[in-house]
Amino acid sequence: MKTATKPQLALPDPIRASHYFSQKITFTTGPVELHRRIKDGDDIVIVDVRESEDFEKGHIPGAINLPKAHWDMPDGLRRDTVNVIYCYTIVCHLGASAAMQFADQGYPVMEMDGGFETWKEHDLPIDR
Repeated sequence: MKTATKPQLALPDPIRASHYFSQKITFTTGPVELHRRIKDGDDIVIVDVRESEDFEKGHIPGAINLPKAHWDMPDGLRRDTVNVIYCYTIVCHLGASAAMQFADQGYPVMEMDGGFETWKEHDLPIDR
């Protein structure tokens, strides 16, 4: 009887991996890092792209709300500082979609990994 062999995991190309992770740390941040930047008083704009009723139930302190219907005219975004975008969860692509659209409009953007759910999982402050 022949035993099935486990497929080998492909070795990632170190040059491509370096490029990928360089891009990742340039354009994403985590909730703990964002909280530290808020506490340090960094000049940033925090942008919640969830629906207004979800924003009103709770959001990151100081965040502005820009649901999808307002992305064409993104009031509150700034071109002279970083705009940190977040959505619902780690599997939500709304934040990435918003970041792409805002970047196409000339705004410097980052996305917060994990969305609002990850922010809450870290027991970070919430405004209501």
